[in-house]
Amino acid sequence: MISSLKRLWRDRRGNSLAIAGAALPLILGSAGLASDTIQWTLWKRQLQRTADSAAMAGVYAKASGHAVGTCTDISGAEYFNPVAYDIKKNSKLKMTPACTVTNPPSSGTYASDANAVRVALNVSRKLSFSGLFLSSAPVIRATALATVVPSGTYCVVSLEDQAVTGINATGSTDVDLGCGMITNSTSMTAAVATGSSEVTASPIAAVGGIPASSHWGTGTVLQPFTLAQEDPFKDVPMPTPSSCTNAPNNQPNDPPLTITNPTGTKCFKSTLDIKGTVTMDPGVYIFDGADLSMNNTGAKLTCMGCTFVFTTSTSDMNKIGKPDINGGEIDLKAPDTGTYKGLIFYQDRRAVANNSVKINGNNNSYLEGAFYFPRAELTFQGTAGMDSKCLQLVSKRVVFTGNSAITNKCPSGSGSSSFAGKRIRLVE
Repeated sequence: MISSLKRLWRDRRGNSLAIAGAALPLILGSAGLASDTIQWTLWKRQLQRTADSAAMAGVYAKASGHAVGTCTDISGAEYFNPVAYDIKKNSKLKMTPACTVTNPPSSGTYASDANAVRVALNVSRKLSFSGLFLSSAPVIRATALATVVPSGTYCVVSLEDQAVTGINATGSTDVDLGCGMITNSTSMTAAVATGSSEVTASPIAAVGGIPASSHWGTGTVLQPFTLAQEDPFKDVPMPTPSSCTNAPNNQPNDPPLTITNPTGTKCFKSTLDIKGTVTMDPGVYIFDGADLSMNNTGAKLTCMGCTFVFTTSTSDMNKIGKPDINGGEIDLKAPDTGTYKGLIFYQDRRAVANNSVKINGNNNSYLEGAFYFPRAELTFQGTAGMDSKCLQLVSKRVVFTGNSAITNKCPSGSGSSSFAGKRIRLVE
């Protein structure tokens, strides 16, 4: 018996099979653990993506003036419960996670931030291999925190909120703003630059999409699918026309004309057509159903500390006027103080939608202040090579065309200023 065992011990036949049999548990274990690791990582990423999306959905709701809601009933959630509804629609997991949402967070850096939303998710899932040896399924956790953060400063704001282009740079226009542009357009071509245009402005943002273009300047930051920009002048009151008189006549060969404004507010009920040289005292000038026109290349308008308001005292909104400047020199600066601080042009918000406003001054023109046409398409065209100091454009749509050249730099102490933007971002 003993000799038989010794012979078996010395026998080398079948060694590979024996070794393979001994190693088989290790091979199967390694493969099982590798499979579990991959599965665990996938579930973790899916859960984190769900948490990220839900937190951002909560902040979008908050920024829009709606409630963040809870996530106690994810399977029955509707769109008015944004966090739970987002989890219901976007989760790639095969089971509903447990969820907690806090706004603002109860602790941490953003505990005092009313816009901050933290979403914590967890789910317990059994792993195919490890589950054979564990008494209970492991818990996968994910946490996300989102809030509203600054997105930059803007000189150009397009209030267009439909699926049409809000900002358009075309032709051979050369725009150098020194700050950004934003449009509320929901179009996938919300802001475009075509032709041989060159646009230096950053960031360029839109509620919709922004096609990439070689016409955006080097280093331009594109921010598509951002928050809508609030109308920066929505609370500025519209003055009531009173004691209106006919505007003075002005011909090319007339002596220079000075228009006085002793009370600080002057009203015209007929179009002021500038064909020569006109200087206006500081103050507010109301155009009651009338325009401001300048279409003579030799004309010149100077008004330092002025706001031009276009409205109507009638019920016919078609009578609301506008500036029509297509040549000549315009030297305009907005007031530094008062109700109309920073505003050069102000068209009544009741104006007919999509009316057209064109500005085309010559190379000697000087502009410092804001153009506000909330219902109009504002076009800079032709030879508008202007020295613009802190120029802001706020209109329904903005078009830069022709061979216009806009350079925008804000001097310190100006009554005008650019507008701060915001966007939603994951911060933790």
